[in-house]
Amino acid sequence: MRISNATLADGRVVDVHVEDGEITAVGDLDPVEGEPTIDADENLLLPGAIDVHVHFREPGFEHKETWETGSRSAAAGGVTTVVDQPNTDPTTTTGEGFDAKADRAESACIDYGINGGVTPDWDSDSLFERPLFALGEVFLADSTGDMGIGADLFSTAAERAAEAGVPVTVHAEDATLFDESAIEGDLGGAGRDADSDAWSAYRRAEAEAAAVERAVRVGGESGAQIHIAHTSTPEGADAARDGGATCEVTPHHLFLSRDDCDELGTYGRMNPPLRSEERREAMFERLADGHIDVVATDHAPHTVEEKEQSLLDAPSGVPGVETMVPLLLGAAIEGSLSLERVRDVVATNPADIFDLPQKGRIEEGADADLALYDLDAAREIRGDDLHSKCGWTPFEGFTGVFPEWTMVRGETVWDGDGFGDVAGENVRV
Repeated sequence: MRISNATLADGRVVDVHVEDGEITAVGDLDPVEGEPTIDADENLLLPGAIDVHVHFREPGFEHKETWETGSRSAAAGGVTTVVDQPNTDPTTTTGEGFDAKADRAESACIDYGINGGVTPDWDSDSLFERPLFALGEVFLADSTGDMGIGADLFSTAAERAAEAGVPVTVHAEDATLFDESAIEGDLGGAGRDADSDAWSAYRRAEAEAAAVERAVRVGGESGAQIHIAHTSTPEGADAARDGGATCEVTPHHLFLSRDDCDELGTYGRMNPPLRSEERREAMFERLADGHIDVVATDHAPHTVEEKEQSLLDAPSGVPGVETMVPLLLGAAIEGSLSLERVRDVVATNPADIFDLPQKGRIEEGADADLALYDLDAAREIRGDDLHSKCGWTPFEGFTGVFPEWTMVRGETVWDGDGFGDVAGENVRV
């Protein structure tokens, strides 16, 4: 197959030849008689995005999301590889738990990795016998699933991961610095009437930097490769960089702030919470200038019924796997990000950090994981148009550029209108 007249992120217009699921040539290529050809019409061709932080909820919470619905949502947003986190039921804290999730993951239409989790009762021996993508999200404070752990266990887990050569992804919040007084008293009503700004005041920004500093210190002592999940503050991102760790930021911490809490209510409750507008702007600046390595979604869907509760009863988390690349391309159209930077933070950098040499690039020998975007076809994001099972988005009304089509190893999984039938053909990375 030949993809002709495709514009790459660096501005080159090229042809891409694909054979047996791999890119075999990139450049000004002569057509081959009888070869199927897709004319990209000089639209933007990006490597498939790698979202290293999703919660597809299966097994245990299929009413929120499944591997089938989550992977379809990913494909419709140009994401061709995802990495699922451990707080399912059962948790992926044992070999048996890992196997249970791996069985369910076979219904995905894209490639995937599975992380192992850490709890006081984890079975590290059986877990490290499995093909872990990474260890984590290791929770240094409780979040959905109540998997927060103490300092001693974190050190032990980092040492085991270093011995096994497995990266450690860390949810960095120091619960001892939370402000309990912020969630006392009147917290508003339910759903969008709740005072979600109180959640931001409760899980204070200072708690993140302190936990990041501890995580990178343990990484240095153990020799573990530390990656900080969903960094939400410039102080946390700087602490990660200064400590030799890599870090990610979510779209909700790039595009939303505490200024949006009045409108979002519990739909804006997540961990770590939304930060001030000043901190949001500082995070975007760090993303643009190269000081943040990765954008990952922390795609954490919950049903509308679950979110329509009080602030203290509603679960934390928002969906985002389908809107990540579209939002970043919308920012690129406005001039606040380069297309090369978008490519790097959603594809090239995750592939480099997590050692996926076949992913994240449009070059000879890489997997033909590709997505085509018409930058003139930006549109408003609407929850009703998205494919996550939860059926809503915190980015309602934002502008995004969605893919015209998405391929995984040369097979079309999303054609702009429907999904290809590739379940069971995916690869655990």
